[in-house]
Amino acid sequence: MRLHPHEALLAFRRAAGALYATAVAIRERWRAYEKIEARGMTLLSRWLSPEQRSEFEKYKRFDVIGNESGKRYRICYGTATNVYELDDKGHVVVGWCFRPIGSLVAGDVMLAQKIALEVDERGTLMVAKPFPGSMPPRAGLLPTG
Repeated sequence: MRLHPHEALLAFRRAAGALYATAVAIRERWRAYEKIEARGMTLLSRWLSPEQRSEFEKYKRFDVIGNESGKRYRICYGTATNVYELDDKGHVVVGWCFRPIGSLVAGDVMLAQKIALEVDERGTLMVAKPFPGSMPPRAGLLPTG
């Protein structure tokens, strides 16, 4: 069935209008997300030591020390499968996956992970799920280096 040229033009305009409205909605949602992400990063930055902040600015990761074992953990940018236990030489031993409940931006998740390991390492690791340390970080950055 062929559409009359006038009908085809109207259908095209409706489709273009719907596509434009969708693009505007996507852009607005992204802008809102960027604001929330920036607030999360600002809060995280305020809780990092100067050394951790410098490390995070350079590599999008920072190290924390577990409060009970004294083990070093590397928290890489991300919200899951982003925490790595390191040995004395800085090599990855195992990855640990744990995060707070809810839909949170990376900065908020990473801050919760930092606090959890520094305040209640044993309790945190009891609920964390291990994953192979050879698995690349979600941020695409090597966990050692």
